[in-house]
Amino acid sequence: MGYGVCTPTELFRYEVSKHRSCWRHVFAYLIVQKKKLALKDIELIKKRYPCLLEFPCHFHRGERLKRKGKREEMKELGPPKDAKHAVSRKKEKLDSQAFECKEKLGSEAFDRYFQNLWKNLSEDKRTSFTYLDCMWFSLYLQPSSRDKVLTWIKKKHIFSKKYVIVPIVCWSHWNLLIFCHFGESEQSETHKPCMLLLDSLENADPRRYEPDIRKFVLDIYKAEGRSETKDFIYRIPFLVPKVPQQRNDVECGNFVLYYINLFIEGAPENFSIEGGYPYFMKKNWFTPEGLECFCQQLYSSSE
Repeated sequence: MGYGVCTPTELFRYEVSKHRSCWRHVFAYLIVQKKKLALKDIELIKKRYPCLLEFPCHFHRGERLKRKGKREEMKELGPPKDAKHAVSRKKEKLDSQAFECKEKLGSEAFDRYFQNLWKNLSEDKRTSFTYLDCMWFSLYLQPSSRDKVLTWIKKKHIFSKKYVIVPIVCWSHWNLLIFCHFGESEQSETHKPCMLLLDSLENADPRRYEPDIRKFVLDIYKAEGRSETKDFIYRIPFLVPKVPQQRNDVECGNFVLYYINLFIEGAPENFSIEGGYPYFMKKNWFTPEGLECFCQQLYSSSE
C-alpha cells in the first residue's frame, strides 16, 4: 500500500501503529500530506515527539536479580532496632516504584476497573451520566463493525443525558472523550453542546483525533434520526483542556480512569464554555500521589 493513496487513519493501523504518539506518527502524517522536510525539521520533530517505546518502563533481568539478591540479603541480616522508620520509608518507596512500573492497561482490565468505579456511583450521578464501551470508538473506525456500534449506542440514550463518558483507545493509547449536553440545541443559553478530549500525552497532538471523532458524532446523530445538520455537528466546540500528564509510557489508562472519577465528582450542573471552562481541568488538577492512591484503592476493590 503506497503512502500517497491512504489516509493517516489507515496508515496508522499498520507498521506505524506500533509506535503510537511519537515522531513516526508525525512523519507518517506528513508523508501522506506530501510535505517536504529539511534535515533540521526532522531532528526537531524527533526531539519534540520522542518514541516512548524506545524507553520501556521496566528493569532488565540482570537488574531485577541484583535487586532481589540485595533484598534477600537485607532480610537475613534484619534491620537495626532503631531503623524501623527508615525501613518503612524504604518499603513505601519500593512499593511506589513497583506501582509506577505496572504494565499498560488492556481493554479487559480497564473495563473491569471502570465497571467497579461505575457501580459505586450514586443514583443522582447515574441520572446525569452514561458511558460508551471503551472499545466502541476503535470498532467504529473499522467499516465492517461501524453499523453494529451505532446500533449499540442507540440503546444508551445519550441524548437524554447531560454527560456521556467515552473512553477511547487508539494505537495503544488511552484518552477520555466527553460529550456534554448533546441533547440540547445550539440556541440554548445555558446548555450548549460541546466535546472535551482529555489526553495525558499532549505533546503528541490530541487534536489529530478530531476528524474521526467528528465523523463518529455525525453518524451517531444520523443513526438517531436527529434533525441537526452536518454544519451544526462541525460547529460543536471541540475542547482540549491542559490536564496533568503521564510520567512514563504505561500510565495513560490509569490517568483516564482518574479523569473519569474526578470529572464525575466535580462536573458542573450546566457546563458552559463562556461561564467557567476549563473549570477544574487544569495542569494542577491532581497530584501523582493522589493518582497512585486512587489506583491502589481501585485495584484492591476490584480483585
